[in-house]
Amino acid sequence: MPELPEVEAWRLMLDPLVKRAPIERAGPAHIATLKTIEPPLSALDGETFKGVERRAKRFLLPTGDEELVVLVHLMSAGRLKYVAPNGKGAKTPMFRVRFADGGELQLTEAGSKKRAGVWLLRPDALRAELAHLGPEADALTTEDVARILASDSRRLHSLLRDQRLIAGIGRAWANEILWAAQLSPYALSTQVGADGTERLATAIHDELQRGLELRVAGANDEKTYRVHGKLGVPCARCGTPIARVDFEEHTIYYCPPCQTEGRVLKDRRLSRLLK
Repeated sequence: MPELPEVEAWRLMLDPLVKRAPIERAGPAHIATLKTIEPPLSALDGETFKGVERRAKRFLLPTGDEELVVLVHLMSAGRLKYVAPNGKGAKTPMFRVRFADGGELQLTEAGSKKRAGVWLLRPDALRAELAHLGPEADALTTEDVARILASDSRRLHSLLRDQRLIAGIGRAWANEILWAAQLSPYALSTQVGADGTERLATAIHDELQRGLELRVAGANDEKTYRVHGKLGVPCARCGTPIARVDFEEHTIYYCPPCQTEGRVLKDRRLSRLLK
């Protein structure tokens, strides 16, 4: 799933492109993709976009008068792309906005599960839609992190991915952040000391910034991630092969010596953590 660094990199790229020309037509949209009925997509016809903003992992495209906002959530397999006039885009995207100069903004989604979503909202409805989200991960201070850790006794990997507590981090960057902070993904949030809290806050800031810089430069997953997806690859810090724990919806990658005092974490579907 694209997370804060990826979505922010795409936002920076798309922002100047969607301002170039007025909207000629919004839609059509796949029935599973469009999540709202009122106002209708036709309300966008003739409008202009102010640009592209971001909240957590969502794109926000307000109109020039800020009376309407298109919200796009890519989920795990969605991609948002600008197709230049006379450029080659998808023939049947999940959603499209065609501009007066012939350019298009297209949402595509790989796989059979159609989870990506598009909402057309008025400002009040937008605020309600986003009200559950916590503070942006890249804006957290050490004090913010300490408060969040103390607010709920949770495994760190789970806590970092909870959008109600911290907005923008998913499974991949949770793996990267915890490796950088040298903290166990299974450590309880309420048991992280002052030093660990400081390391975690620093890692959140530094890793998300590193990820953004790499994604803006066009780096792929292989060049971006140091832990995520690197099963068996030597740890960049100590040389031990990276290990993993599999879940139905996500996979945790970690370095045993660097993060769990050498202990191997068992698959939670099969057994508990080895003592």
